[in-house]
Amino acid sequence: MSPGRFARQPVKRSSHGHVVDELGRAVIGGEFAAGDILPGDVELAARFKVSRTVLREAMKTLAAKGLVFPRARIGTRVMPRAHWNLFDSDVLSWHFSVGVDEDFLKHLSEIRLALEPYAAALAAERASDADIAQMMRLAVAMGNNDHSAETLAHADLEFHLHLLEASLNPFMRTVGNLIEAALIGVFKLTNPNADRSEIDRVAVTHIRIVEEIRRGDAEGARQAMEDVIRAGQQRLMSDLTVQGRRPS
Repeated sequence: MSPGRFARQPVKRSSHGHVVDELGRAVIGGEFAAGDILPGDVELAARFKVSRTVLREAMKTLAAKGLVFPRARIGTRVMPRAHWNLFDSDVLSWHFSVGVDEDFLKHLSEIRLALEPYAAALAAERASDADIAQMMRLAVAMGNNDHSAETLAHADLEFHLHLLEASLNPFMRTVGNLIEAALIGVFKLTNPNADRSEIDRVAVTHIRIVEEIRRGDAEGARQAMEDVIRAGQQRLMSDLTVQGRRPS
C-alpha cells in the first residue's frame, strides 16, 4: 500500500466510472427508491453526457453490486437494500458519502468483530517471523510524534490489512477491501485532531496485538483485536457527539 493513500490527488474517473458512481450514490441516497424504474437510456445518457453503450455497461456494474436489476421491455428496477452487496467497497463508500446512521456504524463494527479477531487468532498460529516483524514495525510507527489524524489513520489501515494477509487465509485477504473502505469511511467521520494521548493509545493497543501473535496465543490475539475494534467504535461515537454530528 502506498504511503500517500489518504493524501493522493483524486484520479479523473472514466465516463463509465462517473456514471456508476453517480447512480450508485443516487440509489443509496434514496433519490431512486426500491422498486422504482430508473429513467430510460435516452434520458440518462443525456444526463451524464455519455453514449448508450457506456450507460449499459454502467448498469451491468450496478447490477453486479446488487443495486439494480435490468429487465427487457420493462426497464431497470432499483433493488431493495437486502440485495445490495455491502461487502463491495464501492457500495460501502457510497453509504458513507451520503450519510450513515448509528445502526449502520454498529453493524459495521459487528462485522469487523466477526472477522478481524479471528484473523488475528489465525495470524498467531500461522504468521511468519517476517510478518510479525513487519506488523510490529507498523504498530510501533503508530506512536510517531509527527502523526496527524490523517497519517495515523493511514498507519492504522496499513496494520489491519497486513494482519489479514498474515492470517494466510485467502478469504480474509479478500475482505481486506471491506475493512479498507470501512476504516477510510470512519476516518472521515472522526475528529480531525490527533492528540498525543490518542496516538499513544493506538500504538500501545496495536503493539499488544502483535505481542500476542508473537507468543502464538490465538485467544490473546483475538481478545486484543476485539478490544481495539470496540475502543475505536467508542471513540468514533464520542467524537461525533462532541462535534454535534452523532447519527440518530
